[in-house]
Amino acid sequence: MSSTKNTNNTNANSVPKPILLLARFLQFISPKLATKFAVYLFKTPIKFKTPKHELEMDMKSSQQTVYIKSINKKIRTYSYGKAPKKILLVHGWSGRGTQLVSIADALLEKGYMTISFDAPAHGKSATKSTMMPEFVACIHQLEKEFGPFEAAIGHSLGAMALLNAVKEGFNIKKLVILGSGDSINDIIHMFIEKMKLKPVIGTRMKRVFFDILNFDIENYSANIAAKEVKIPTLVFHDENDLDVPVSSSKNIRQNLKDSELIITQNLGHRRILKDEKVITKILDYLS
Repeated sequence: MSSTKNTNNTNANSVPKPILLLARFLQFISPKLATKFAVYLFKTPIKFKTPKHELEMDMKSSQQTVYIKSINKKIRTYSYGKAPKKILLVHGWSGRGTQLVSIADALLEKGYMTISFDAPAHGKSATKSTMMPEFVACIHQLEKEFGPFEAAIGHSLGAMALLNAVKEGFNIKKLVILGSGDSINDIIHMFIEKMKLKPVIGTRMKRVFFDILNFDIENYSANIAAKEVKIPTLVFHDENDLDVPVSSSKNIRQNLKDSELIITQNLGHRRILKDEKVITKILDYLS
């Protein structure tokens, strides 16, 4: 583990200018409309084309559609390899079930089978919008469909979802998280800054989410969930992550009972998923 300075960067992805202009126009004429638009954007991931290096996993996986009864949505799942020991992989926001392919390939070589999925509104799964509690619901349903799992590995929002799933009883022996976000309030604040909107829109957004969920969405913050996670947990974060500040994983680690924090350099938010040293450490940790 190495020490590092915190970063104030919030997100590496720029917002298209027309969206920024529309958001600010709506804010000018009606805070209610601006809030509605902001909530829509916050709940709507971007579906990116599957990169070439993920196509082999996509082709070789056994895929099926699984109905998640608790949220009334269907998702696409990927069963990769055949082995009694299974690892659940959970992608982040705007990701796909094949996004952790480098880790999945390495696990296959060590005799593991991986189960992954396109979260609602992601990849090949239906619907256009989702929220993190739906990721958690998918994890619980997949434990019933494909479990038990030896361990789980999650990236970014997927890491947050796994922490919350373990808190709620998802039964695994070990957990690995990479580039995890932390406070939902902070995520909303960063989103509002990125959209160049006034803080009051963020406050209004949180009220909307409370009405949808009937509880404070901040309860899903990773550092809160971490207090109830007792299993060994390996935490990775890159000091040059421009999407999620490294302080997020530092906060999470402080509340974990049995954990190790590894801070990498110059891998950013996504290259960390393909780094050989990171993958080797994951394999050693799980063995």
